Amino acid sequence: MSQKTKKLCIVAMLCALAFLVMAVIRIPVVLFLKYEPKDVVITIGGFLFGPLSSFLISFLVSIVEMFTVSDTGIIGCIMNILSTCAFSCTAALIYKRKRTLGGAAIGLAAGTLFMTLVMLLWNYLITPLYMGYPRQAVAELLIPAFLPFNLLKGGLNAAFTMLLYKPVVSALRKANLLPKPEEDAPKGKFRPGVVLFCFLLLVTCVLLILVMQGKI
Repeated sequence: MSQKTKKLCIVAMLCALAFLVMAVIRIPVVLFLKYEPKDVVITIGGFLFGPLSSFLISFLVSIVEMFTVSDTGIIGCIMNILSTCAFSCTAALIYKRKRTLGGAAIGLAAGTLFMTLVMLLWNYLITPLYMGYPRQAVAELLIPAFLPFNLLKGGLNAAFTMLLYKPVVSALRKANLLPKPEEDAPKGKFRPGVVLFCFLLLVTCVLLILVMQGKI
């Protein structure tokens, strides 16, 4: 099997997996906003093959989602693509330039911040069109609702990506789908401190979700 065919197989598997986790795991957080972990899968694809792969997977999954489980139509599809690409393509671009553990962390942090800014703007512009909210009401929700939600979403995506990327790479190596492993994983040891930080970040994000849901 050629390297191009192997890459296509991996991208297809990631598309299927991203759609599956999106359809199965939809956690309400605040208002109509829900957390879906599909961006984790899409970002892993970007770390493996670059930001263009992240865009391709995001586009395909969002299109399929629009015609299956989504009820927000083309506008929801566009918002999905904008959100996912702002996070995953930014992270993948930075990691492509600096393929180290630090590069991955910087990319994920930058992706979180960029996604938050992008979604604040586009929620302000688009939400009144498909949710029926007055624009002034949406503006009043930007800081107390949309800002913490997107930071929370980015934090969860970053933590899950850091924890899952190397195991995924190892599994693909064993399946002989990723040759030259030194080029496919962050250089340097994955220290226990990184794992601990990711778990603390996940716990913090879960607690914030419970707070935003009014359960704490």
